[in-house]
Formats: sequence, C-alpha cells, structure tokens
Amino acid sequence: MILRSRCYQVVPPTLIIAFMLTLMPLPDWAQAFRPDWVTLVLLYWLLAVPEHVGVTFAFVCGLLLDVAHGAILGQHAIGLVLIAFVVAIQYQKIRVFSLVQQALVVFALLMIKQLLVIWVSGIVGQTADFTGYLVQSLVGAVLWPWIFIILRDIRRRFTISKNF
Repeated sequence: MILRSRCYQVVPPTLIIAFMLTLMPLPDWAQAFRPDWVTLVLLYWLLAVPEHVGVTFAFVCGLLLDVAHGAILGQHAIGLVLIAFVVAIQYQKIRVFSLVQQALVVFALLMIKQLLVIWVSGIVGQTADFTGYLVQSLVGAVLWPWIFIILRDIRRRFTISKNF
C-alpha cells in the first residue's frame, strides 16, 4: 500500500511539469520542434507502473490537454487512450527492448496519436498542418532515452515500484 500512495505523490507532479513544458511559450520557429511532453511522460508511467497508471489516467490527461490547447473535447483524449491501450497490452514486451528500440516504438506511438488528432480535426472541418507532426514525433523519440533515464531515477528514489 505504501507503493501506491507514493505513486500518486510522484506521477501527478511529473505530469504537471510536462503540462507546463507543453504550454510554455516558444518562438514561432521552435513550435514545430516542441515534443509532446505529456504523452512522453505518460508513456513512461504506463510502462513503469501499469498497475497504477492506465487507460483512465490517459483519458483524464487527454481531456486536460484538450482544455489546455482549446481543442475539440476528446481530440487528444482519444489518441492517448489508444496508445495507452496498446501499451497496456504490450508493456512487458516494450520493457525488455533497448532504449533505441523503445525510442522507435515511442516514435510510432507518437505518430499514431498525432494522426488521430489530425483525423479528428479533419472530421470537424478544421485544417491541420502535417509538417509539424512528423518533426514533433521525431524529437520526442530522440528525447525518449533522456526522459526514460530521468523518470526512472525519480521512480527509484521514491521507491514507487520494484520492477522495471
């Protein structure tokens, strides 16, 4: 039970920091290079503590992203729920991959999420810019090893889980 309470003392603050990085203003030229911080941090916690962070947690984070971006309610939520579902099914396989292989999986998952966001925008008649999405997913995949190492260190310091 101690691990459960520690989990909820560490996971939300890391996601709040990810939200802050997502909403931080950047120059126009750097907007295309902004990684999807919330999705990257959520992916780590989905892999590290799947018994505490799951699809419902991803749905809530997606709704908060929708509100933060002023997007259609459910647009980011559907993308996060889908990738959370994929990770929930395959987390044991993804865990044993090397960091480079994990980065490739993260790239694919980020692309799936971004394409779902574009698809929902297209359904309601909004135009979407495709150029930034590929770059954002690529930057997220390049940052994945560092995010993994930093969050793993935080998880170990607070003794959230004994595995992974």
